[in-house]
Amino acid sequence: MSRSLSHRSARIALAGLLLAVALAGCGAPDDGDEGGGDPGKVPERPAKPVTLDILDVAGNLQLTQGMIDEFVREHPDIVAKVTYSKAPAPDLAGKIKAQQQAGRVQIDLVLTGTDGLAAGLSQDLWSSMEEHRSVIGTPNYLEPAAEMQKLAQGKGTAIVYYPSGPLFQYDPDKVTDPPSTPQELLAWAKEHPRKFQYADPANSGPGRTFLMGLPYLLGDKDPTDPVDGWDKTWAYLKELDRYVGVYGSGTTETMKNLASGSHDMIMTTTGWYINPRALGTVPKKVRAGHFDGMTWVTDAQYAVVPKGVSGDTMSAALQLIKWMLTPEQQAKAYDDGYFYPGPAIKGVPLEMAPEKSRRTIAEFGVPAFDEWIDRFPKKPSLPAEQQVKAFDLWNRKVAGSE
Repeated sequence: MSRSLSHRSARIALAGLLLAVALAGCGAPDDGDEGGGDPGKVPERPAKPVTLDILDVAGNLQLTQGMIDEFVREHPDIVAKVTYSKAPAPDLAGKIKAQQQAGRVQIDLVLTGTDGLAAGLSQDLWSSMEEHRSVIGTPNYLEPAAEMQKLAQGKGTAIVYYPSGPLFQYDPDKVTDPPSTPQELLAWAKEHPRKFQYADPANSGPGRTFLMGLPYLLGDKDPTDPVDGWDKTWAYLKELDRYVGVYGSGTTETMKNLASGSHDMIMTTTGWYINPRALGTVPKKVRAGHFDGMTWVTDAQYAVVPKGVSGDTMSAALQLIKWMLTPEQQAKAYDDGYFYPGPAIKGVPLEMAPEKSRRTIAEFGVPAFDEWIDRFPKKPSLPAEQQVKAFDLWNRKVAGSE
């Protein structure tokens, strides 16, 4: 794939997210449209079992579908059945907005990352969860997950969490002295042109955490401000650009390039290191590394309920969310390392995970990950609006000709 096509794909994804946020100018639904928003209208239990239509825009079902399916089996008096659908995150706000304006909200629960969360917040599409805190309770969040929960502004519930990156992975047969600093990575890339790769940040978790983690590593003025606080980061990435060659259109492409041998080192995260090796996409021999003095950029995924659902539906959704935040269900978030570790709450060790998860992580995980997670500080991802600004600047300053 040509470099220009790669950049074009990132611009398309960026434009979609910008469009979702820009729709904020269309206004929010009238309060009278929200059948489930008034806590007085939400019964303790539904009058009869409901059907929940769940939309996943974050790949979250890989982590949580087992939790949801077990809830349905154990609580047939609350949920009769669940239907699942998936969509790209940039499509979320427009889809929900159209249903609300038509007075026919057909999506009852959304599983989303920070991008879809923020797009809906900007348009006031999500029901308040704070009004139903007596049902959900106060989750015993891990401290970094509690920081990610703040991004929901009381309109969503963090259900899974991980300290994402930035990490890198490499072929140990070709990279015998892996870098320990961004400067050493730059020197390696200069000596091995077109052998290091990361994917366009707008389309890639590893690319995104690399972008957001560099300001901490390089000592930039304000790591939370990509416009005025990232001078060192933009200069570094512009220099690195001379040796990268082609940026991947997404993380999967970089994994395949590492597996094929066309590239020797790529950016990754805890989950993107474990899961592709477990699936056989990447050879098991591949190794992971970190930069000295790194700061973890954390990530989370959320459950949100659109305004306009019925009181019975809201009641069922609240009961489901409460169930998903119990230690027994959170243990399923270990999955096959996709969002490692995965649980958002305290007191959920790997020993509680399903046997398949334990076997996968024992074979393909990295014991040092837990030590790195404990050792290095953690900062939440940029809010989606700031991420969009960072992606735009990356396209212009790094991938473009500015």
